[in-house]
Amino acid sequence: MRERLESLKREAVLRAGAAGTAEELLDIRHQYLGKKGAITLVLKELGRLDPEERRQTGMLANEVKDAISLALTHREEALVDEGSSIHGEIDLTLPGIPPASGALHPITQMCYDLNDAFLSLGFEVYQEDEITSELYAFDNLNFPPDHPARDTMDTYWLKGFEEDKGARRLCLRPHLTGGSVRYLKKHGAPARFVYPGPCYRNENTDARHERAFFQYEALIVEKGFPFASGQLMIRTILEKVFGRKVDTRMRAGFFPFVEPGFEIDMKCLVCGGEGCKVCKHVGWIEVMPGGTPHPNVLRAAGLDPEIWSGFYINVGLDRLVMMRYGVDDVRLFRGADLRFLGQFR
Repeated sequence: MRERLESLKREAVLRAGAAGTAEELLDIRHQYLGKKGAITLVLKELGRLDPEERRQTGMLANEVKDAISLALTHREEALVDEGSSIHGEIDLTLPGIPPASGALHPITQMCYDLNDAFLSLGFEVYQEDEITSELYAFDNLNFPPDHPARDTMDTYWLKGFEEDKGARRLCLRPHLTGGSVRYLKKHGAPARFVYPGPCYRNENTDARHERAFFQYEALIVEKGFPFASGQLMIRTILEKVFGRKVDTRMRAGFFPFVEPGFEIDMKCLVCGGEGCKVCKHVGWIEVMPGGTPHPNVLRAAGLDPEIWSGFYINVGLDRLVMMRYGVDDVRLFRGADLRFLGQFR
């Protein structure tokens, strides 16, 4: 049996050294070291030997297995080295292969473009945590205690805080608006700032809605701020983002944190106003609510509404990106399909 093991070792090492492909090496490994390989069949016969001979033969079998495995590894490394070497002459005048490069996600790029536009108008960029509280998400923003947005159908409340109220009841922020009170309480007025970031709502997804989405809010708080200046700001920002005049319209709308409040629409750029599934076939798409901060919101921020006023907008950033690139389904932006994302390099 010992002679048989030595013979198998010599045979396997020679075959490994002569192998020309990785497939041949794999075949040799199976023939000698696999579950039904030659070495395994020999080891199954050890039970017929006396204890001392069984021990010595077993030690030899392990040495043979190690020697064959080492020979296969060395030959595999040699084949890799041979395959990576350059044969023949090299034409240095030929162009090289450019390395694959990434790019900013289109939503990130839009956010940066809006930052640049607002910074040019004297705004500050503000960030806050993605976990907020009932106090900042609803109480400070004039939401009634029974408002449906507080319900778990819309808001992702964190587990373990169900019985708490106000500042102690935590949730994933359903909107960015609470950041306005947080900023004003810290920095005071007058103020001009934007605060971009992701938000989360428990709702059905479709071509225009996602559970995780990006918002971009802007707020001006000054003494005697004219409403017409807010309208001008909207038109200016959209023109900067799209590089051309964009048709907009304002419709009266109710939001607890503004008074008066408006739905601000832009003409659908996916269909050019002709009607499509993105704009629900009406030619217009809502991109932001806006209006004058409600007196109760200013009071929550420690400001006197008799002195201070301003203008607020909440941009649906995902929808602006859809308009910029003519994308008809917002879910594509977070689908991780490189074929789709590769278009924005």
